[in-house]
Amino acid sequence: MRTRISRLACLVAGVLALSTASASAADSIAITSAFTQLTSIPTMANPSVIVLNEKTGDVLYESNANSPRKPASVLKIISAAAAYTHLAPTDSFSTTVYTGADAKSIVIRGSFDPWISYDHKVAEKMGRTSLKRIEYNSLNQLKEMNNGSTEGTTIYYSGLNTSEVNHIKDFLKKQGAATEVKRVSTNALEPLIGVEMFTSNSPTLQKIVNWVLTWSDNLLADRVARIASVAAGNSRDDVGVAKTFDALLTSMGISTSKLVVKDASGLSRENRVTARQISQLLFAIHHNPKYAPIVTGLPVGGVTGTLQNRFIDTAPDAVGLVRAKTGTLNGTTNLAGFVESGEHEYIFVIIADQHSRSYSVTKKVRATVDRILGKIAKPLLPTLMPTPPVSETATFTN
Repeated sequence: MRTRISRLACLVAGVLALSTASASAADSIAITSAFTQLTSIPTMANPSVIVLNEKTGDVLYESNANSPRKPASVLKIISAAAAYTHLAPTDSFSTTVYTGADAKSIVIRGSFDPWISYDHKVAEKMGRTSLKRIEYNSLNQLKEMNNGSTEGTTIYYSGLNTSEVNHIKDFLKKQGAATEVKRVSTNALEPLIGVEMFTSNSPTLQKIVNWVLTWSDNLLADRVARIASVAAGNSRDDVGVAKTFDALLTSMGISTSKLVVKDASGLSRENRVTARQISQLLFAIHHNPKYAPIVTGLPVGGVTGTLQNRFIDTAPDAVGLVRAKTGTLNGTTNLAGFVESGEHEYIFVIIADQHSRSYSVTKKVRATVDRILGKIAKPLLPTLMPTPPVSETATFTN
C-alpha cells in the first residue's frame, strides 16, 4: 500500500514538474514571439530591448541590449536607487526662517529641501514649503523692524539651491527692496540667528521619491540625486552626480563602460544608458529589501501616475499588471519595469529613441509597446484546493 502511494506521489510530482517546465518553455516562446514582433515593427525604429526572468536574472530576449541609448526619465530609476543607497527613507528636510541677531537682518537656514515650490498655491495644496511664503514673510519682517525701510538690510542664508536664491533676489528687486542676499556657512550662521519665525518640513524621502517615480518630476529627481551625491562624498554638480551613479552601478556588479550622465532627471539628450544596465539594476533592486520602495513607487499601468491612461484602450487585460517607469523626449519613448504573467514576473526594458518626433508616431509607439506587453501580462489565478477523498469507512450523522 505504501509503495503504491509512494509511486502515485512520484507520478504526481513528475507531472507537476513537467507541467511547470512546459509552462516556462511556453512563456519563453511567447516572450520571444512578442518581442521579436515589437523590434521588427518599422515605427519602433530599431529599439533597444531586453527581457529578464525576475527570479533568476536569465535573459529571455534581447535586441540591441548593449547599445547606448537616451534613457529620458528612465534615468530616474538610478536617481531613486542613489537616494536609497546614501539616504534613509525617513529623512526629511527643513527650512527655518529667523529674525536676525540685529534688526537689519533675516536668516534662512535650509537643508536643500527638494520639496520647496515656487508656486504658493501648489505648495499649500501639496504640503510643500512655499518659497513665496519665505520671501513675503522675510521682507515684511525686515520692514516691520526698520520702520518700513529696507536700506542696509541683509538676508543671510545657507542650504538653499541656486535657483531658489535667484528667485529670492528677483522677488526683492521687483518689490523695490534694497536688501542684500548673502550666503554664509552653516557654522557662521549661528551667531547671526535671532528668534525663529517659522519652520517648514518636507515629507519623508520615501514620499518624495515616490512622487518622483510616479509623476516623473524632473526638478525633484535632480535635487534628490544631488543631495545623495553629497551624502556619497561627491560634489553637488553634474560631475558629482555622474560619479555617484557610476559608483552605485559598479557596486552592484553592473558595467558602466557605456554610461553617460549629464543630469539626474533624464532631460539631457546627451545621457546614455544601455537596456542591459537598466535591466540589471531593476533585477538588483527587486532582490534587495532596501530598494523595495522603488518597485512599489513605480506607476501601475492603467491605474497610477504617468501610466494611468495607458493600457486601458490598447491592452485592457494588462491593466494593473505592469509596473514601470516611463521615459519621453522628442523622438524617444521608453518604458522599463516589471510585468506580471501568472505565477511569473518579468523585467523588461524598451528604449525606443530613434523614431520620428511627430506626436502621431509617439502615440503609435506607446500603443505598440502596450499591446506587446498585453500579450505577456496575465493575472495570477487563485489555486483551487483539491477535494480530499472520502474514506470508505467514514460515517455520517444527521
